[in-house]
Amino acid sequence: MSQKQTKILILGVTASGKSRVAFELAKTLDAEIVSVDSMKVYRRMDIGTAKPPRQKRQILPYHLIDVVEPSESFSVDQFLELTEKSVQDIQSRNKPVVAVGGTAMYIKALLHGLFDGPGSDACLRTRLKKQGDTEGLAELHKHLAAVDPAAAERIHPNDEKRIIRALEVYELTGKPISTFQTQWDDAPASDWFVIGLRREKEVENTRMNARVKRMMDEGLRDEVVGLLAEGKPLSKQAAAAIGYAEMIAHLKGEMELDETVEKIKINTRRFAKSQRTWFKTFRNTHWLDITETNTIETVLAQTLKLLDEK
Repeated sequence: MSQKQTKILILGVTASGKSRVAFELAKTLDAEIVSVDSMKVYRRMDIGTAKPPRQKRQILPYHLIDVVEPSESFSVDQFLELTEKSVQDIQSRNKPVVAVGGTAMYIKALLHGLFDGPGSDACLRTRLKKQGDTEGLAELHKHLAAVDPAAAERIHPNDEKRIIRALEVYELTGKPISTFQTQWDDAPASDWFVIGLRREKEVENTRMNARVKRMMDEGLRDEVVGLLAEGKPLSKQAAAAIGYAEMIAHLKGEMELDETVEKIKINTRRFAKSQRTWFKTFRNTHWLDITETNTIETVLAQTLKLLDEK
């Protein structure tokens, strides 16, 4: 594979250490980084999304970070369009591409493209949206679990857009949305070399809890206060992000701060469970099992060894 053709994707659950590995790998290969994260696209949502520090972004070019305002929506179609442009731009300078992230839907779309499902029905979506507003999103998710358990396991209970889309597909066709995604069961036809990082579940949970504490220490509450004070309200997608949704509830007086922190930890672990479920379906992923004794140097060496062997 020529340098210009090299495209590497590093994936893993939240707090798996994938961002650091991607940074060190990109430095070693003189590559540029493409973020595969549905929340890092939002400007000024820095702490809760665990964006790379600005000093790192000054060392290496990062793409698809800070591309839209928090008041705007952002879709997988936009992600694919911007990613294609970024990859072409990077490769035009004969640089390798290192993509990194944990947003499973974006990764699936990157490797396999978007699935061909039925069109949308505005009236049906409006009805489902009103139902969610009245009964609560949790009830919609329970309904989805009853008609399409596979989709419900993959879709986070706070992901209103995808819950409604899955229910829409079911009501329009009488078939679960997961049956339309069988193309994703095939090995990806893309030329991405996929490396996955994983740790023992208990270790990953400990790392997630530590990350939440670090975010609080860095000022997550103040960040959310600042976002809510802006002229335009947060989009539903941005407001539903883990860390932000719970903090917004706290600022509304619905939860004490200690309860909010615990809720963020719980929802982060639930999200990681959803990520693991998605990742089990990924074909041709080269998994690296990382222990707490592994240093960044040893993980980088393992990563480079995989690349040498491809």
